[in-house]
Amino acid sequence: MGKKRKHSEVETTVKKEETAPERPKRTLLGWKDNKPHQQQDSTPGFRNKEKVLVTCSRRINYRYRHLMLNLVSVLPHCKKDNKVESKATKGATLNELVELKSCSSCLFFECRKHKDLYLWMSKCPNGPSVKFLVNAVHTMEELKLTGNHLKGSRPLLTFSSNFDKDPHWKLLKEMITQIFGTPKEHRKSKPYHDHVFVFSIVDDHIWFRNYQISCPHTGADKIDRGGLEKMTLIEVGPRFCLNPIKIFGGSFGGPTLYENPYYVSPNQIRALEKRQKAGKYAKKVKAKTRRKMHEMTNPLEIDEFADMWKE
Repeated sequence: MGKKRKHSEVETTVKKEETAPERPKRTLLGWKDNKPHQQQDSTPGFRNKEKVLVTCSRRINYRYRHLMLNLVSVLPHCKKDNKVESKATKGATLNELVELKSCSSCLFFECRKHKDLYLWMSKCPNGPSVKFLVNAVHTMEELKLTGNHLKGSRPLLTFSSNFDKDPHWKLLKEMITQIFGTPKEHRKSKPYHDHVFVFSIVDDHIWFRNYQISCPHTGADKIDRGGLEKMTLIEVGPRFCLNPIKIFGGSFGGPTLYENPYYVSPNQIRALEKRQKAGKYAKKVKAKTRRKMHEMTNPLEIDEFADMWKE
């Protein structure tokens, strides 16, 4: 019979089995790992968390409501809310709504007399805020343009050189940049730049246009990096014109920082048109009275042959 091996020799011959690392436990907040988090050397940079509340007043016109919905579809970082009664307390109400929605800016479309549209652009809750009169409104449904950019993509903001002349234009430029610029890595935005927002000043009015950046990507016409000669802009819409009325220091009110001296309210324009029409009617009435007075003062001579053919 062979000799039995010692217990120590048996242990040395047994191969050590390779064991897999234990799987971390999963919790509601993610995987539970006991390893300490590695501290990052570089500090995190600034992250834009801008959110815009878009709402309107009651009894708004259908055309202006379509314009508001077009802007909502173009701005992925905005939030909609129910209609607000446009009365003296709208400022406090809107500031409260902005706080409840965790937003920092507000676009409020206020319609009066079913004709006039006013746009409030405000930074909540401390201001500043701007009141515009909206003219030359053309929605996407009316225009039916051929441009079609990706929904939710980040726009490029371009401004005319007039924005750097006066301080109130500089303030409006900064507010428009913060409100209309889509934050980077927003959950509803796409990481592409395929359309442009154009803001230009003509006759002290801000004109808004939205263009798609179109470039060929097929065949020999494919654009290399830096080749901008073949890129074209195709208008998408909507179109509108903003006439600034007042700039306030607070949110929906406060001290007046700027007032447009060339602003004429639409009520005054309609009153002047009615006066012109009333002046035409008054001229006709005066002409008739002058004709009657002339006939009375200068009667015609009696014609001898007037009753000749009458029996």
